[in-house]
Amino acid sequence: MIYQSPDYQHGDRRKIGVLLVNLGTPDEPEKVSVKRYLKEFLSDPRVVEFKGPRWLWLLILNGVILNTRPKKSAAAYASIWDELGPGTGSPLMAISQRLTKALQNYFHDNDDFVIELAMRYGQPSVANGLKKLQQQGAEHMVILPLYPQYSATTTASIFDAVTTELQHWRMLPSMRFVNNYYENPLYIDALANQIKIHWQKHGRGFLLMSFHGIPQRYLHNGDPYHCYCQKTGRLVAEKLHLTKDEYRVSFQSIFGREEWLKPYTEATLKGLPKDGIKHVQVICPGFAADCLETLEEIAVENRDYFMTAGGQEYSYIPALNDSPEHIELLADVIKNHSQGWQPPTVSECQLSADIFQNQSANKPE
Repeated sequence: MIYQSPDYQHGDRRKIGVLLVNLGTPDEPEKVSVKRYLKEFLSDPRVVEFKGPRWLWLLILNGVILNTRPKKSAAAYASIWDELGPGTGSPLMAISQRLTKALQNYFHDNDDFVIELAMRYGQPSVANGLKKLQQQGAEHMVILPLYPQYSATTTASIFDAVTTELQHWRMLPSMRFVNNYYENPLYIDALANQIKIHWQKHGRGFLLMSFHGIPQRYLHNGDPYHCYCQKTGRLVAEKLHLTKDEYRVSFQSIFGREEWLKPYTEATLKGLPKDGIKHVQVICPGFAADCLETLEEIAVENRDYFMTAGGQEYSYIPALNDSPEHIELLADVIKNHSQGWQPPTVSECQLSADIFQNQSANKPE
């Protein structure tokens, strides 16, 4: 199916579209909704690079995992639902929407930009986000995955979703895809400032920077994610003037029996009290918005591991979310990736439309 937006009119002013893309979330914290979400997520071959035949993984997924995991996951989602206030629902969705609105306000005086939000899994979909930009006259598009560190499991999966949708378009937009932004000085500054704000309220503790894990095999196959996470940790530590004894980098959210990137966050927290470290503060630099993995896994579950192991003080440092520093960072990324794009003026578009209409009028019967 090839289509053109029904809202497009010759002579319309063309714009620069920005699609912010986050991971996604179930619609409700209940088993049916979570099962639907997990099925889409775990069916993505970028997420699960199964070593055997594809049909075998789908058999395991549909026959075992989706009949056991959704109930437990639904309970975890229910524990953080409405975390931001009554009726706010999924924190990841609520924060992503606030982030989108804040960026729309940032570019409010520059009507060359239109900004939409999409989720890689669930709603609003990448396909619908692209169509919304098209309907608003976006001829150039910046695709901005909300993942500072590139991984094939996340960033590349968004690229797949974008290009799959664009295969059905007649008029393709000029497109720039943000691969990563972990080295952007504004990103490092924003993380450092978030940590400093936390220190002002809670004092200074040992800093653990926890990133979402991926299987070790993916690193060996060429995924640069591990290196990007380690460099992020080093840059933040340098910004804060931390010594090697004052921080560590670890990896969380381990799934399955395969070896994942190490050190594991859970094992690290269980071991720190044995090293005499009783006060720990955890930040998750790879998450643009707080979600299940930060609010439940890190702030609650992993706190219990640390305190049970002999820890005395534990706190979670929130993600950048919709903070002013985060808005400035993302706006900077957008501006950098849209340089050189000057949407044609209305008069230029109108001239093209006039030529088209004149040619049609002069065509012999």
